[in-house]
Amino acid sequence: MDSRTKIIFNPCENKENKYIAILINGLEKHGYDVNPLDDFLSSSKHYQSIKLLHLNWFENLDDSSAKRMWTSYFRKLVVLAAIRFGKKKLVWTMHNRLSHEKKSGKLSRTLTKKIVAQADAVVIHSKVSEEILRSQYPHLKAKIVHIPHPDFIEVYGPLIPESKERKKPRLQLLFIGAIKPYKNIELLLQMAKRFESETHITIAGNPNSDSYKGELEELAKGISNLTLELKFIPDTELPSLIHQSDLLILPYSLESSLNSGTVVLGFSYGRTVICPRIGTIDDLDGGENVFDYSYSDEVDHMEALETQIQKAIQIHQTNPDALIEKGHRMRDLVQERNNKQKVTDCLLTLYESVLN
Repeated sequence: MDSRTKIIFNPCENKENKYIAILINGLEKHGYDVNPLDDFLSSSKHYQSIKLLHLNWFENLDDSSAKRMWTSYFRKLVVLAAIRFGKKKLVWTMHNRLSHEKKSGKLSRTLTKKIVAQADAVVIHSKVSEEILRSQYPHLKAKIVHIPHPDFIEVYGPLIPESKERKKPRLQLLFIGAIKPYKNIELLLQMAKRFESETHITIAGNPNSDSYKGELEELAKGISNLTLELKFIPDTELPSLIHQSDLLILPYSLESSLNSGTVVLGFSYGRTVICPRIGTIDDLDGGENVFDYSYSDEVDHMEALETQIQKAIQIHQTNPDALIEKGHRMRDLVQERNNKQKVTDCLLTLYESVLN
C-alpha cells in the first residue's frame, strides 16, 4: 500500500519552462505523491486521499471569450469550495502583482481575494511581494513564506563554454519567452530601429495568438537588424540561443510583473539582463552586473530602456568580454541564492508545517 502523502500541485506541467518540473521532481523524491488538479473530484476515494493542494497561477482565467472566462471562473470557485468543504490544506504561490490578462482582470482580482482568504500559506518568490500582499489584504491570516525561484543551471543542458570566436561587432540582444502584449515587444522593435548599426535584436518565443504574431510581423518589416523566431523554442535549443547573445533584454511591465523565470534562466546560463527592477532583480541585487531600471510611464520606459542599451553598447565596444563576465557573476549568484535543492527543502519544510 502506498503510504506517501497525496497532494495536488497545479499545474502539473508547464511547456513554457521547467519551473514546475523542478519542484515536482523534488517533491516526489522526498515521498510526496503528486497528482493533477483535474483528478481532484474524480472519485470520493481520491478526493478524501488528498491532503494538500498547491496552486500556481490559479487566479488566471481563460479570456479568449466571455463564455470561457466565466466558465473558468465558476469551475475554480467549485474547486475552492471543495477544498474548504474537505478541510484540505491550501498553498498558493503569488507569481504576479496582477493578472496579465486585461479582459479578465477584475474577475481575476476577485478570485485572488478568495484564494488569499482561504489559503493556509502563501509562497512568495521576492521580498517585495509581502509588502504588496499586506497592503492589498490587511487582514491576511495565511502564513507568508519567502522561497526563491529555483535556478535553471544545467536543467536545459550543459553550459556552452565561451569562445573568442563568438564575438560580433554588433551587440547581440535576445528576448526569449512567451510573446505576450504585457512584455512590451513593440518597444524592442523601436529600439532595433533606434540602434540599427550598433545592435542586433532576436525575439524568440511563441506568440499568445495568431493575430498578435501577425501584428508583430507587420511592424517588423524593413527592420534589418531584427530576427523574429515567433514559434515555440524547444528546450534543447535554449542553451545555444542564450549563448549566442551578449545579454537578454526583457522590457516587462512593472504594473503586473513581479517575478521572472526568464531572468533566472538567463543568469543560469551565464548572461545578464536589461530589465526593469522587478522583484526577481531586486532580491538578487546584482549591482553593476545587471542593467536594471525603473520608469513611471510609457515614455519614461522608452527613455530608460534606451539609456541601458546605450550603456551596454559602450561596454561591448570597449570590452566585449565584460558583458559575459557580468553574466557569469550572476550565474554564481543564482547558484548560491536560488539553489534548486535549497528551494525544494524550503518547500518541504513549508508542507510539513502546514500539514502538522
